[in-house]
Amino acid sequence: MKIEEVGVDDLVRAGLSVEEARNFHQSLKAVNLIAQSSSSAAAEPQKVWKELTAEGRRLLKPWHPYALHQLIYYSVYSNWDFSTSGPSPYWFPSPLQAKQTNLGSLMEIHGPKLLGTLYQDPITSFSLFHKFTVEHPEVYWSLVLKKLSVKFHEGPRCILDTSDKSKPGGTWLPGSVLNIAESCLLPTDDPRKRDEDVVIIWRDEGLDDDPVNHMTLREFREKVMMVANALDTMFSKGDAIAIDMPMTANAVVIYLAIILAGKVVVSIADSFAPKEIASRLRVSNAKGIFTQDFIRRGGRNFPLYSRVVEAGSCKAIVIPAIGKELGVLLRKHDLSWKDFLSRIDNLPRPNHYFPVYQSIDSITNILFSSGTTGDPKAIPWTQLSPIRCAGDSWGLQYITNGDIYCWPTNLGWVMGPILIYSCFLNGSALALYHGSPLGRGFGKFVQDAGVTFLGTVPSLVKTWKSTKCMEGLDWTNIKSFATTGEASNFDDDLWLSSRAYYRPVIECCGGTELASSYIQGNLLQPQAFGTFSTPSMTTGLVILDEHGVPYPDDQPCVGEVGLFPFYLGASDRLLNANHEEVYFKGMPMYNGMPLRRHGDILQRTIGGYFLVQGRADDTMNLGGIKTSSVEIERVCDQSDDNVLETAAISVPPVKGGPEQLVIFVVLKKKYSSTQEQLKLKFTKAIQSNLNPLFKVSHVRIVMEFPRTASNKLLRRVLRDQIKKEFASQSRL
Repeated sequence: MKIEEVGVDDLVRAGLSVEEARNFHQSLKAVNLIAQSSSSAAAEPQKVWKELTAEGRRLLKPWHPYALHQLIYYSVYSNWDFSTSGPSPYWFPSPLQAKQTNLGSLMEIHGPKLLGTLYQDPITSFSLFHKFTVEHPEVYWSLVLKKLSVKFHEGPRCILDTSDKSKPGGTWLPGSVLNIAESCLLPTDDPRKRDEDVVIIWRDEGLDDDPVNHMTLREFREKVMMVANALDTMFSKGDAIAIDMPMTANAVVIYLAIILAGKVVVSIADSFAPKEIASRLRVSNAKGIFTQDFIRRGGRNFPLYSRVVEAGSCKAIVIPAIGKELGVLLRKHDLSWKDFLSRIDNLPRPNHYFPVYQSIDSITNILFSSGTTGDPKAIPWTQLSPIRCAGDSWGLQYITNGDIYCWPTNLGWVMGPILIYSCFLNGSALALYHGSPLGRGFGKFVQDAGVTFLGTVPSLVKTWKSTKCMEGLDWTNIKSFATTGEASNFDDDLWLSSRAYYRPVIECCGGTELASSYIQGNLLQPQAFGTFSTPSMTTGLVILDEHGVPYPDDQPCVGEVGLFPFYLGASDRLLNANHEEVYFKGMPMYNGMPLRRHGDILQRTIGGYFLVQGRADDTMNLGGIKTSSVEIERVCDQSDDNVLETAAISVPPVKGGPEQLVIFVVLKKKYSSTQEQLKLKFTKAIQSNLNPLFKVSHVRIVMEFPRTASNKLLRRVLRDQIKKEFASQSRL
């Protein structure tokens, strides 16, 4: 249905009352006429949508039925052709808004000098400025460093030294000495960060009607320094100390205290089983571990300390999940949080601490890939990594003083440290919900805390949308969203953005070893749902064909991504693997540079947007044509209202032959479809939208998908399952 064909009856069916529908219809006609202007032709879809969502008009309200949002959006773009026009945009920067962003302001000041007469404004000149930062990363980072609250004990000799050819990524900020945790704790002028400013806001699950808790910078600094003093009574400089607990205010205090004291954080997710905890303690050679007695979720206690005990004999410091007393008995060599802090009772100034200063390339944090077989890769973060993630948040996400930043995550995953540094090096407050983010309690915390920037993962948004648990809450204080971790669902992003008057959803894709996103959205370019609009600042990349030859930069294409090596904050070593072999071996040279492997299959669309089509090992060959699991899943997800999510894999027949396409399906609750019905619908959708030669060979309906602890879909496990099934059938 075209937007001009939408009538009052359609609006009523979408959930409006008759009177509301009539008023909305009148406004809708006015918007269409404004967008059409004096032309006799139909208005361009993006102009109509831009008028509908313009700040002064905002015809679509967050409290309108979601069916209305769907009706209007899909009607506006009913004739939009992805194959000729690329993704359909839903958010557009205004010239004034663009100039007020961090990056836009930087461009206005320095763009004319750096680009000369080619510079026009932040929107028009963004691509040109981005290209300049790729060619001159040292210039860009010298400017950004002045905007972050990074305090050097000894300044760097230069920004980037490329003289050592044995280091493909160069040497960043050589000669500099600092303690990055100290930079998080001190008041500054730019960004303005005062001792009395609130830096952490939190609430415990179950206390959803209580006021939120606040901690000022001064209070936070004193707590960090107390823990740092207590650490020195038990551990030595350079010791690795694990954190295996939910991301609470105490966890953030402990994280920065370990680094302030010159020790190394070992990041372990609180969802891990004892075997996974043990492998990380062993690989990192951890001398101790901070944990909780329980994890409190949904009014229930889930054991955590007992898992740590089962993982090994590492000395544990145990924090009560509720109140001040532990709910478990400790081993003889373990300590309660209370007894740990009592070790500094006799110090004259227990809340004062002199930071341990170290070189810029000293390790502060050991993180791990979410490996599914064998030991996960141990990825060390140096003091460069926090600068990278805070700089990207400053530039492309516009995190600044006065913001309240919330992203439900864990210190065991890269988003935990990224969140800490993005807040404390940019002068914004960190908002933490001590409980499950799946329900209304979390959403009410977002409302009550006044969150201005909300980060998510796509599966979380899918849950909020399907359960309708956030209805009636006010999220209009949010100025932008972000999402990462897996491919976004187009319709789920539409729902999320609609909760805050269609504020942008900044898509982010990166990795633990990059300390950031290598592609993402931003506030200086139009945004389209489920897509990335640019490589991150200073990030150069090419998309390689199956022979390793780069496609031209302006050509729509699909292939494996290759990153330029000069990437501030990226890893230059692994603790339990050969870094050169993992990230550089077998990659082609480009303009004299060795390309860095990341492993993503990337599609560049018409219009210059990017879509991640899965990992290089998630590609499939169907009838001699290479395609990706994600591409097929996008189409299947939208082909039937019964479908919650799909997973596409391909397997060769037992007796040989072309690969067969198998779709695993999770259905929505209380919905039902047969595997044969879905097979026909999926095949029709794939042939209509992707390739008429593709067909679905098998469909399997399952209750849930196997996932890693970081919620990444394990297609490999599904592939193994179907191979075993086919093998057993062939023996009958």
